[in-house]
Amino acid sequence: MTLPTPHTGPLGLAWLMFSPIGRVSREPFCLGLALAWCLFAIPMSIWIQDLALTSETDMETAMSQLVGEHPSLPLMLLAFQWVEIALVIKRLQDKALTGFLAVLLFVPFINIVLLLGLCVMPGDSGANVYGPHPNSRWKRPG
Repeated sequence: MTLPTPHTGPLGLAWLMFSPIGRVSREPFCLGLALAWCLFAIPMSIWIQDLALTSETDMETAMSQLVGEHPSLPLMLLAFQWVEIALVIKRLQDKALTGFLAVLLFVPFINIVLLLGLCVMPGDSGANVYGPHPNSRWKRPG
């Protein structure tokens, strides 16, 4: 079986943040995660400061109040999770691992170890089945 030809087009921010296809090295992976977390944390910190919390307020009441006042929060969480999954899949593929290991993001404590490990461990320097080199993707056949 022959390998597909490398994609020659530009790989921009939209590819980095939203596409699970291809490979990404450590630096863009960490910078992409940092950007996603900052873009998520800014509105969250503003919204949390607007909540009327008292010392007797429990977590369930605070969360229902937060979602009630900001109905876009579930959509924002979904978008953030998609970006994180797309980045992790590309980073796993850079290490010649299957992207299905990204399901470990949903396991508490293992998700933190996975993200830190992907930020520290180097990927494959040459071509592998997921791309011709780091920060690349294959061209679709046809």
